[in-house]
Amino acid sequence: MSELERYYRVLELEPGATLEEVNQAYKDLVFVWHPDRLPKDNLRLQQKAQDKLKLFNEARDKLRSLRDQLQNSPSASKSTSSYNYSQTKTYQQPPKNPDLSGKDFSRANLSNRDLSGRNLSYANLSGSNLSDSFMHKVILRGADLSEANLFRANLLLADLRDANLRSANLIGADLSGADLRGADLTGARIRSGDRLLVKLIGAKLAGTIMPDGIIHS
Repeated sequence: MSELERYYRVLELEPGATLEEVNQAYKDLVFVWHPDRLPKDNLRLQQKAQDKLKLFNEARDKLRSLRDQLQNSPSASKSTSSYNYSQTKTYQQPPKNPDLSGKDFSRANLSNRDLSGRNLSYANLSGSNLSDSFMHKVILRGADLSEANLFRANLLLADLRDANLRSANLIGADLSGADLRGADLTGARIRSGDRLLVKLIGAKLAGTIMPDGIIHS
């Protein structure tokens, strides 16, 4: 792998992505991995976040610099077009994380695990410990998470459609942007008294059965 390909891969892009795509990918990844979004007492995740931010900054700066050099070159348009075509034809994305759909993780201790991007659709996670886990963009469609401990879990942009979250502990969980359409949260812990302790900014809740049994419209 060339150094240039590595920079694109760090930002989860294919070679030849536009500067706008580079900037947007950088913003998205910094938002996800910003240390302030992670538990302060989890030193491992805090260090991992710092390392990630350094990589993102380096990749963005290098790709920006490359774009400037290409734009100032007399043959910029020709070389850029040729590069984009040849690279996107031959480049292949690295294998994604293993498919864990339908697997049995009932009562498993998955605390502090990085499960981001994994496919756990229809998996059995009932009673499992997922506290402080990092599950950005995880696919949990139709999964059984009944009585699971999701304390302070990061479920940003997670796919939880039709998931069973009955009696799950969601205190401190971040479900910002998550898709919860059709999910069952009956009896799930999301409050302390009248205080909501779950982040649901931008979450999709149409058809979700809320903890009190009311279907969200």
